[in-house]
Amino acid sequence: MTRVIMHGCNGHMGRVITEICAQDNDIEIVAGVDPYTGVENAYPVFATIDECDVEADAIIDFSNAKAVDALIDYSVSKNVPVVLCTTGLSDEQIAKAKSASEKVAVLRSANMSLGINTLMDLLKKAAKVFAPAGFDIEIVEKHHNQKLDAPSGTAIALADSINEEMDNEYHYIYDRSTKREKRDAKEIGISAVRGGNIVGEHEVIFAGLDEVITFQHTAYSKSVFAKGAVEAAKFLAGKSAGMYDMADVIAAK
Repeated sequence: MTRVIMHGCNGHMGRVITEICAQDNDIEIVAGVDPYTGVENAYPVFATIDECDVEADAIIDFSNAKAVDALIDYSVSKNVPVVLCTTGLSDEQIAKAKSASEKVAVLRSANMSLGINTLMDLLKKAAKVFAPAGFDIEIVEKHHNQKLDAPSGTAIALADSINEEMDNEYHYIYDRSTKREKRDAKEIGISAVRGGNIVGEHEVIFAGLDEVITFQHTAYSKSVFAKGAVEAAKFLAGKSAGMYDMADVIAAK
């Protein structure tokens, strides 16, 4: 049984993870942390991470960037592995997480979905076949109309997985409206669509002569990220110092 502290327990993702863990016999939330303590939980909730005095095997973090510095300090001081799911971290915070991983296990990934991370592995294999054959590579991502960043971090991570496999030969194009010229053979086009309440859709296109191969991942709810975080916590429990990502979780299955 993996004992977990849910950091950001009363936020949307915290509530989803609480429900998932309640139905999973292999994991238990033993404490929560959230500035808003007005929600009834089956576990004790602390306003700040420093107040938490409950022993645990791992921490799942779905909070906000302002709370991450204290969380990392706590993780190191208590030697509790942490799954960092909060987005929008500064370069300094990312550097701090990497530094902390020299003392405690830290898992951070651009996307917590098991499906997206499996897709990244498939794209590496596909790129090895299609890129040398002259296939053009395009990525189209779609999200809800409240999303601030474009393209999404996941779209960039998908492009990175392809590019790294091809020895970083490619450059990324986000906007073709600024110049009128045909696409370069070594470019990956990344297009962003924003509308409605689309949770997340990513399509990777390998377009060749007379054939097109498409890989697509659609998230119908944010629970796919919550499920990935739960699996990551199970994986991280008992791990020694090091920086991990969801690829490590998938490889261990």
